[in-house]
Amino acid sequence: MRKQKGFSLIELLVVVAIILIIAAIAIPNLLRARMAANEAAATAAVRTINTAEVTYLSSYPDVGYANNLLALGGTDPCTPSSTSACLIDSVLTAGVKSGYNFTATGAGGPPNIQYYVTATPVTLNQTGTMSFCSYEDAVVRVDPTGALAGSEAACQALGPLYN
Repeated sequence: MRKQKGFSLIELLVVVAIILIIAAIAIPNLLRARMAANEAAATAAVRTINTAEVTYLSSYPDVGYANNLLALGGTDPCTPSSTSACLIDSVLTAGVKSGYNFTATGAGGPPNIQYYVTATPVTLNQTGTMSFCSYEDAVVRVDPTGALAGSEAACQALGPLYN
């Protein structure tokens, strides 16, 4: 009688099936965790932009709030001015970070007496499910549908991130 070396085809198929079952369970959870991380990063970025807007206002009172993200950021090496204040990093200045699109808009000026910030998923239900916005009161508001709050009034109508 000859001794068998290695695995049979059935044994290999059982192992592959087990690996596929584990992957089918793990991958959706991984994607949900990634979206949650992107959403947490987006809220942190909105808070960062709020802080930068207040700092910009106190640094350049004749301009008021910044007109856009470019005025809050700058490229390395950065020299602070009213057109590039060096208050946020260059990735956030570009407007796309961690699966979210960011905008900041100053209004009511000159000097700008209002601003609003938005964060929307790059691809809804893949990079995030919710959108976020904020304005002068610096409260981060959430839209669970992921839609863009197109104005400060639309942002004001949304509920705060945490009740």
